[in-house]
Amino acid sequence: MAAKAGDNPDSLMTLATVFCLRNLKKTMCYQGFRNKLCLRSDIFLPSEICDKLVNTYMELVHTDSNFEPEESFFQLFSDPRSTRLTRVQLREDFVRDRDLEAIKKQDLIELHLTYCNNLSSRSLKALSCFRDTLVSLCLFGCSNIFYRKCGAPLACNEDTDEDEEESPSSRHALETDFNFQGFNRLRLLNLGGMPKELDPETLLKPLKSLTSLDLSNVQLLGTSFLTQWRDRLASLVLYNVDLSEELISTVLELVNLRHLDISQESRRISKFKMTKKILTAIVQRLVHLMSLDISGHIMLDNCTVPHFEEAMGTEPCKSSIYPFQELKRALQFLGLYDTTLCNVTHIPAYKVTGSKNEDQVLNAIEAYTEFRPELAHRAINQLFDIARIQHCSQLLRALQLVIAALKCHKYDKSIQVTGSAALFYLTNTEYRSDQSVRLRREVIQVVLNGMEHYQEVTVQRNCCLTLCNFSIPEELEFQYSRVNQLLLKILEPARQDESIQRIAVHLCNALVCQVDNHHKEAVGKMGFVRTMLNLIQKKLQDRMCDQVMEFSWSALWNITDETPDNCQMFLNCRGMSLFLECLQEFPDKQELHRNMLGLLGNVAEVKALRPQLLTPQFITVFSNLLDSKADGIEVSYNACGVLSHIMFDGPEVWKMEEPRRDMVMEKMWEAIQSWDVSSRRNINYRSFEPILRLLPQSISPVSQHWATWALYNLVSVYPSKYCPLLIKEGGMTLLEKVLELESSHPDTKDMARLNHIFLYFFSYKHSRCFNAITLIDGNSIF
Repeated sequence: MAAKAGDNPDSLMTLATVFCLRNLKKTMCYQGFRNKLCLRSDIFLPSEICDKLVNTYMELVHTDSNFEPEESFFQLFSDPRSTRLTRVQLREDFVRDRDLEAIKKQDLIELHLTYCNNLSSRSLKALSCFRDTLVSLCLFGCSNIFYRKCGAPLACNEDTDEDEEESPSSRHALETDFNFQGFNRLRLLNLGGMPKELDPETLLKPLKSLTSLDLSNVQLLGTSFLTQWRDRLASLVLYNVDLSEELISTVLELVNLRHLDISQESRRISKFKMTKKILTAIVQRLVHLMSLDISGHIMLDNCTVPHFEEAMGTEPCKSSIYPFQELKRALQFLGLYDTTLCNVTHIPAYKVTGSKNEDQVLNAIEAYTEFRPELAHRAINQLFDIARIQHCSQLLRALQLVIAALKCHKYDKSIQVTGSAALFYLTNTEYRSDQSVRLRREVIQVVLNGMEHYQEVTVQRNCCLTLCNFSIPEELEFQYSRVNQLLLKILEPARQDESIQRIAVHLCNALVCQVDNHHKEAVGKMGFVRTMLNLIQKKLQDRMCDQVMEFSWSALWNITDETPDNCQMFLNCRGMSLFLECLQEFPDKQELHRNMLGLLGNVAEVKALRPQLLTPQFITVFSNLLDSKADGIEVSYNACGVLSHIMFDGPEVWKMEEPRRDMVMEKMWEAIQSWDVSSRRNINYRSFEPILRLLPQSISPVSQHWATWALYNLVSVYPSKYCPLLIKEGGMTLLEKVLELESSHPDTKDMARLNHIFLYFFSYKHSRCFNAITLIDGNSIF
């Protein structure tokens, strides 16, 4: 059988790393002085393992809400004699100055810090400790690192943690003492988003050997400093940098460039206009170019070949864009996103970003997700349209890219809105058969992350709708507690969006249907019962019986099934009062009545709670509902079930004068006799135990009769589902006892005999080891 999309298993290294991180105190560490986490003395870890531990730790912190970060985690890597770090990637506000200080003795080769807004100039001192070994450094979006907090000097006390309480956006004095003096091995540098107060020329002047430089969103006061790397620079990124003729002239002197990015966000106001002449000069002068990005630029003049002159083929000489006909070979990458050039027929590049087709859109998401969420957001929106209107032919790649974007930017609202919308269409029935369990679980994880961090209506709606594409509860069981908590939070009374309420209640109902009792009890303790009753109360106040109202009662019916604690919560939270109010306010709502009576049937099955139902008001209501024809026999059947359990407690508990017990029992007999035993049912039993306990007894013959009728109806109408269940739970033996009891009504015995015969026939049909089958009265069936 062919593997489904995304079905590759995790490596043993990955599994072991995650296990160790989740169980640090049981594997690598012990609790030291002041509960500080310490590495065991017999542990020595090479760089391959240490790098994996740190980078996986950061991923778990950002993507797994169940993962508990360790305050002193980075201290585990403070001693290079027992741990070796070489390549570290840290991101976002979780990273603090003390974390970099903890690892300052390591000989780091690569350090990538992205959007680490809590880092201050204290971390620049830690960076200086890596100057002899660092080859690659990324400080993208870490603009606060160039500022002191509280006026602290660069060489601050290493042990102080005063800055930890500062606001991430808190800025004080600009750090002017730092430059890259001594970083002689540094080859790759990303300073994207560097503060405009800093002069890049002064900061970068000591670096003589750079081969890759990213100055995205940096304000350049001059351009000539770039020529110091004229013979070495292979990659230059100037995204959203104010371009000018002077800057372009300087760039054209960097003759060894293999990657040039002069793209900009199309909505950004710029005086610079791209021309055919400039594009031709870039192609002619930078002969080693393999990758070029000019996304977002408006071409001042036409540089495309007229359609009738286009030649077939993909060679540069046949390019539909005149300047690119000068290329010696096709580019590996060409960024044309948000330009009209992406729409031409022949583009001399193996990978193109744009909006013309699915491939270009996916390339854009892939290229721009990490550092340009504003572009990735728009590309994901275009993917959403492709999945919604057309058909996504690269499903695995599309899903993996959207998942990666949602993980990378879980605090970016625009990414979360468009990403969750795209996931809804990429996980629907059309694509489901091609997706592996693992891939679908990844989708669920990022959807729940979105729900957790964004209370905004659109994100919540998209996430809830996406969850509806999954088999519930089966596919959500691995996150059962978490998804229920998030849905209950959505359904808090303050939330008034009707569409989200409707979807969330539907999901809640599905989640508590067909799960075992310990799941139901756990959800009950989260406030599930109270939340549903609050919704019902609100709908009553609005005098509205809609899907939210009906789903809420249905969810209560499911969550109280064989869970006495939840039944008790229902009674404690004024559930019976709301039941009576709903009956009075909505007398003709059949679905509502069925759900409410089903729930009360669960309450009546709990012996300790039945006295609370035994009041003249409630008994009169149940008795009157015996005559109901709503939803076939369902309302009448459930009302009779409630009364059957109450009658089973005997006449001594019946303290009221009206209605009289014998009159109610007579009415129950009449109701049962009026039902069609072949009626198809809108009900689902996981166990017959509450019904079976009513069989071998003489306290309430009518309860016994209701039980035998219920069993025969279910096993005769749905034999394949209910015959095995009844046999498994000892139903045949108990039916025999009904036949043996003298107190059993003749009609009840007839029904018990029919049950018994039906079960024997079913057993015979499904077993080849029967030699003879004899009825209990000695007569052969055949």
